[in-house]
Amino acid sequence: MTVPLLEIAGLAKHYPVKRGLVLARTIGTVRAVDGISFSLGTGETLALVGESGCGKSTTARLVLRLIEPTTGSVKFEGTDITTLGGGALRKLRRRMQIVFQDPFASLNPRMSIERILEGPLLVHQPQLGRAERRARVAEALGLVGLFSAAADRYPHEFSGGQRQRIGIARALMLHPALLVADEPVSALDVSVQAQVLNLLLDLRERLDLAILFIAHDLAVVGAVADRVAVMYLGRIVELADRAELFARPRHPYTEALFSAVPQLDPEARRTRIILSGDLPSPLAPPSGCAFRSRCRYALPACAGDVPKLRAVTPLHWSACIRDDIALAPALAREAA
Repeated sequence: MTVPLLEIAGLAKHYPVKRGLVLARTIGTVRAVDGISFSLGTGETLALVGESGCGKSTTARLVLRLIEPTTGSVKFEGTDITTLGGGALRKLRRRMQIVFQDPFASLNPRMSIERILEGPLLVHQPQLGRAERRARVAEALGLVGLFSAAADRYPHEFSGGQRQRIGIARALMLHPALLVADEPVSALDVSVQAQVLNLLLDLRERLDLAILFIAHDLAVVGAVADRVAVMYLGRIVELADRAELFARPRHPYTEALFSAVPQLDPEARRTRIILSGDLPSPLAPPSGCAFRSRCRYALPACAGDVPKLRAVTPLHWSACIRDDIALAPALAREAA
């Protein structure tokens, strides 16, 4: 059996909430990520979607061990990185890189593009000479569709889409196997989003990259993902092959997300699902299914035990006890 490139098991990140300046005592716990599990294969794209605050970006940082998990394991190429330290962890970081959401904040405005891109090489491959570093910088810029002359310029001289291409080039400098893209197109104009998404797809094919794609827009996810994991309040509530999820969603929260996706066909009509109430606090989530307080299909039984992610088909897992409901797919249409 092939070992997944990335394997997450029971991963959680809890933040204690304290009160008092001197004798601070813990009065609660924010469960930012609460026991999630998934895997990612070489050359595969897994999208992690959900509302703001559901734990997507926290998961991305846990995967790269930019923050320490409370519990759980993160296995990369069969090695649990949560147990590594020092040189072993640094060596493994070459194989895992991240593209940040904001292309304006993620690039140092005082550094030239060459200095920005050669930074990973200076840390991880200090034996390279200046000529070799310049060649690698030019190669990375070419991969993302920029001229090598861009190396002598500064971030303020580029558009938002070009800056994000530079951020992607920086992530590729060490030839990683895993690329974590944390909402890489959400800060860009719609026309530029398509260009960056096409670039990521091209790089995945050319470099055999595995991509963990963080997003809140299911329309974007449908263009890039092989599989989709839907998060709500720190938990994965649905995980499926992209085609299976878009055709037959099995969790009411996924159906609500689909209803918010704009239709390109002006003749199409879709019932907009307006979720009642506000997003619950991760400090005091509802008992049982965390989505039940906003779900139009909720039953008294939904307040019982927290539903576990279970297989409903070989390619589809859901954390909902309502197997008796038929949910609207992504492309459902209704007559005017």
